[in-house]
Amino acid sequence: MHLRVPRPRSLAGQLFAMQAVLIAVVVAGYALFTYISDRGQAQDAAGRQARAVTLAIADSPSVLEAIGSPDPTARLQPYAVRVMRDTDVDFVTIMDPEGIRWTHPYPKQIGHPFRGHIERAQRGQTFTETYTGTLGPSVRAVTPVLDDGRVVGLVSAGIKVEEISKRAQEQLTALLGVAAGALLLGAVGTYVINARLRRHTHGMNADELSRMHDYHQAALHAVREGLLMLDGQYRVALINDGGRELLGVTGDVVGASVADLGLPAQLTGALLASEPRVDEVHLTDRRVLVVNTSPVSGGERRGTVVTLRDVTELQSLMGELNSERGFTQALRSQAHEAANRLHTVVSLIELGRAEEAVDFATAELELAQALTDQVVAAVSEPVLAALLLGKTAQANERGVELVVSHDSRLDDGLLPPSLPARDLVTILGNLVDNAVDAAQGRVPSRVSVGAYTEAVGGGSELVLWVSDTGAGVDPAHADLVFQRGFSTKPAGEGGRGLGLALVSQAVQRHGGTLTVTEADGGGARFEARLPLDGPGGRAPVPDTPAGRHAPGGAV
Repeated sequence: MHLRVPRPRSLAGQLFAMQAVLIAVVVAGYALFTYISDRGQAQDAAGRQARAVTLAIADSPSVLEAIGSPDPTARLQPYAVRVMRDTDVDFVTIMDPEGIRWTHPYPKQIGHPFRGHIERAQRGQTFTETYTGTLGPSVRAVTPVLDDGRVVGLVSAGIKVEEISKRAQEQLTALLGVAAGALLLGAVGTYVINARLRRHTHGMNADELSRMHDYHQAALHAVREGLLMLDGQYRVALINDGGRELLGVTGDVVGASVADLGLPAQLTGALLASEPRVDEVHLTDRRVLVVNTSPVSGGERRGTVVTLRDVTELQSLMGELNSERGFTQALRSQAHEAANRLHTVVSLIELGRAEEAVDFATAELELAQALTDQVVAAVSEPVLAALLLGKTAQANERGVELVVSHDSRLDDGLLPPSLPARDLVTILGNLVDNAVDAAQGRVPSRVSVGAYTEAVGGGSELVLWVSDTGAGVDPAHADLVFQRGFSTKPAGEGGRGLGLALVSQAVQRHGGTLTVTEADGGGARFEARLPLDGPGGRAPVPDTPAGRHAPGGAV
């Protein structure tokens, strides 16, 4: 047999019970206070009523006349009974100055002494008191009957305490009815409010809510992905550590509008959009982010949940993978060409033309070596040299001639550690790819590349430029061409318009500039300038023509 441990009452249930008890205590306390207060007020009212009756009787001329008659009781008893009936008092007793009754509700008590204090009345004073007489406890008033200032009789009228309590109980009954109605109304209101609270808390008790909050906080700080929650007015309701890092925001931004966070315009537009966004790629100053947005709705728009993933490294690796694919295709093509050339050499030898076979093979070797020597002589920095050699082979495969400017000069070891090779590959590789795409199919199909350092003010800059013989860039699009998603070519697999945006991001990250102008022979000329004043000091500038001007020719 299993013992079932009762589940703790939910937070809403606890609040309902507490509020119901609180309302009941308040109503009961108010009812008790009102009963006591009303009882005291009823006694005061009874005392005033009795006082008024006694004074009216004492001032009546007929009473004074009856007191002077031989038989006061015969005239005063009917009068007292009539006054009792008309004034709603329980007794009216008229007596001589010594307290011997002339009238009484019970005729048998006539002629007996009055039960109560009459000393003050005998001295000419009117007073009220609570005393237990022949009719039981009563609130009574006693006043003298004066004749030329002489006390000739006493008058007492009173109301029994029992009657006073009955009146208070009637008021209490009405009060309890009102209190019960108030309690019922309060209970219904409390139940309605707590039913709504139960829906919001999903019936969880305080411990469960506290535990959920702890899990919530732990999850927010543990998740590396960015999490951003916006309210219905697109203000930041919640942001975790990953979101702050990926968006580059600092300080207390909770409650701030998304438009005031200083994010790129396209990313801000995506966050402000009412429709959901799925795996959209956006660029910030330093990162490539994949953004997903999902509205939170429950009959009305309540906000937006935004998730952010950092794919900066992944995008870089994809770029390297695409380059490797290009290299592989180029090598496959060159292997095919090498096989053709080898067959040609073998055929010449079989035909007995050995000297022509040697001349043919030597010319091919000299052509390949000349290309390598040209690139290495101009750009001896190993990463960029390897990049240009690979891009040359790729461009040749696509029918585009890629040439390196004869004034290009970039020695090995010239670049500071603050300018990593990966960023240079991103900048120059994307510019070359974009130029090859533009020049392919044109006559002539040529891409020119230049790389050199130039003295600027008290420092130096690395200048990378790429020009093509394509259709060029419309001056109206000069500012848009570096935004993510802009492209004049049809979208392929994975979309277009990201390469130049990555170039712009890398250039801005290093404090450089990126411009596009019209090339000398038509097409477009992209130029990136990167400062070389890194943490290690200023890079040397070689005393060559390349260090003094920007070349435009090609070999």
